[in-house]
Formats: sequence, C-alpha cells, structure tokens
Amino acid sequence: MKADTKKDSGGRRRRTLFLIGFSLVVILLVMLTGLLADPNLYRANYTQKNFPPSAAHLFGTDYMGRDMFFRTMKGLSSSILIGMFASALSSLLSIVVGLVASCGSKRADQICLWLINCFMGIPGLVMLMLISYGLGGGIKGVVVGVAVTHWPDLARVIRAEVLSVRSSQYVQAAEMMGRTRLQIATGHIVPYVFPQFLTGLILMFPHAILHEAGITFLGFGLPLESPAVGAILSESMQQIATGQWWLVLFPGLSLLIIVSLIDSIGDNVRLLMNPYSVQE
Repeated sequence: MKADTKKDSGGRRRRTLFLIGFSLVVILLVMLTGLLADPNLYRANYTQKNFPPSAAHLFGTDYMGRDMFFRTMKGLSSSILIGMFASALSSLLSIVVGLVASCGSKRADQICLWLINCFMGIPGLVMLMLISYGLGGGIKGVVVGVAVTHWPDLARVIRAEVLSVRSSQYVQAAEMMGRTRLQIATGHIVPYVFPQFLTGLILMFPHAILHEAGITFLGFGLPLESPAVGAILSESMQQIATGQWWLVLFPGLSLLIIVSLIDSIGDNVRLLMNPYSVQE
C-alpha cells in the first residue's frame, strides 16, 4: 500500500513538473518570437491589406497590411514583461506590508489593515485606470497602476500566515533562547511564508497581463499605435462588421492561452509545495 502511494505521488509529481515545463517553454517561445522579430515583419504594407489567414500570414493581415501573427507575438511579449515587473513589484509590496502588520506593533498592524481594507474597497479597474491616466499612461503608468492595485489580497494572506507561525512552539522557543526579531524573521518566518509568497506572485501574473490588456483596450494604458494586444483588440473591434473575424479571434485566443498557461503554472507550483492539497 505504501509503495503504491509513493508511486502515485511520484507520478503526480512528474506530471506536475512536465506541465510546468511545457507551459514555461511555450511562454518563452512567445516572448522570444516577439522580442527578436524584425519590426519590418509587422509594419504597414498596403499591398497586402485585409488578407485572411494563410501559410504566408498565419493570423492574416489588418487594414494596413500588417502581419497579425508577428504583431500579436510582439504584443504578447510586451504584456508578459509588463505583467512580470508589475506582479513582482506588487508582491514585494505585499510581503512588506504583511510583515510590518504581523511583526510590528499593534498600531502598525491597525494602519496596515486600514490600508488593505481601503484599497480592497475601491474597484481595482477604476483605480488602475486613474493611476495609469494620472501618470500619463505608457509602460510606467501601467506597471505602477497594476502594482498598486494588486497587493492587498496577498498582503492579507501573508499577514495571516505570519500571525500563525508566530504562535508556533519553535518560534516561541527561539524567543526564549534570546533570538532577535530579525533572526527569527529571517530564520523562521520568511522561509515559512515564502511558498505562499511565490504562489501568490505567480497567480498575480495572469491578472496583471489581463488588466494591462484591458486598460490598453479602453485607452488608458499603452499607446493604441503600439503592437499591444489590448490595442490590437481595440482596433479590431472596428473591423468586425467588415467580416475580418481573424483580427479579433487570433489575438484574443492567444492572450487567453498565455494567461491560462501562467495560471496553470501557479496552480501546479502550489500543488508541488502542498502535495496534500486537493484540486477540485
């Protein structure tokens, strides 16, 4: 029985690692395709405008003759990089607020809880648009806006985890042995909350990408002339009535696939760190 359990656990672990590796390879290929693509590949070429999908143009061309495959890859690579930086900044803000709230004084905890509740009480998309617009849009506005609006949920989780570990016997024993707060934090608390932090960071990543594309679609993010997925979808919505379905289908489907792959990475990382969790 124990051998069968170990065998099942090992097989599940291998499948999980395979799915993580496969998702990472696909995302890396998309990023490299977009970053290394020659700008001439997605520039305007009016002799090839409104071409449907074909072997020469996998995603077809738009009303300016721009190749939609390379334009979509370029937009996805930009969205991935922006989402990466924004989610990293937001996660760092989360762990700082969570640690201050749980390890500091009672007054500090009250202030941090007030900040968390205040930010969670404001619609995230509205705040994101206001911050991005106030900073002039562009990459800076999107990154700062996403970072500022996505940290409260993870900060609340980290605060709860730190409060839990602080009451554990080994932390109390370390305090009785004369360990300083810094030693306890670096030796016991941070390693304990790191799995939750890492999982929260990865799961925040797809939300950052979707929100970047969303506010760009609404005109509050990246410039509409840039090869961003949100800008592509915003332009393409005006062409649906003319029957150019490929302008919306392929960029939107590509964005959905990338977001789903990143989300699956987060779920599988969480399963690796907590193999006894049950996935519904």
